[in-house]
Amino acid sequence: MNKPFSQACENNKAPILSVISDYFCSGTILEIGSGTGQHAVHFAKHLKQVFWQTSDQLHYHDGMKLWLAEYQGDNLGQPIALDVNQPWQITRADGVFSANTAHIMSWSTVQNMFKGVSDILGSSGFFCLYGPININGAFTSASNEAFDLSLRSRDPDMGIRNLEDLQTLAESHALEFINLHPMPANNVIMVWQNI
Repeated sequence: MNKPFSQACENNKAPILSVISDYFCSGTILEIGSGTGQHAVHFAKHLKQVFWQTSDQLHYHDGMKLWLAEYQGDNLGQPIALDVNQPWQITRADGVFSANTAHIMSWSTVQNMFKGVSDILGSSGFFCLYGPININGAFTSASNEAFDLSLRSRDPDMGIRNLEDLQTLAESHALEFINLHPMPANNVIMVWQNI
């Protein structure tokens, strides 16, 4: 099996790290949807003070493990099977990170992700969610509008989410909106904290 590769991960790993390093300072950080594993390896290498726990649906694990096998440290966990619509195999995390997941999930799946994050996130822990977002129901760029159209043509349940909807959802699970960090390529990192 060839090691999977995402150019997007290579492009955005450094900008993401520059933001999440302010929020993930200790303990276990769960990554929801680790995909290729590129983010996990990069973040574990630079965030030695945390244990980075990878997760994804089973069919991504073999490729991800090829990346993890190259990492020499002891703060990176082998992937756990995680489908946010099913019972979670992890019961506690000090922080949660996810990249480019909310727009490829159905809205009900996004709701289940936020509920699951709320259930496992420790007191005052942060949830950092990276990806494109609409603000006040409007696209932030023409490229995001085109991307949304492409997503919905593949699956009507997919699509770029509205910030206000995510804020309301988070509040319903006692997650307080902390910050929105603009990122390259018309993406953002949204940060919530367990209150």
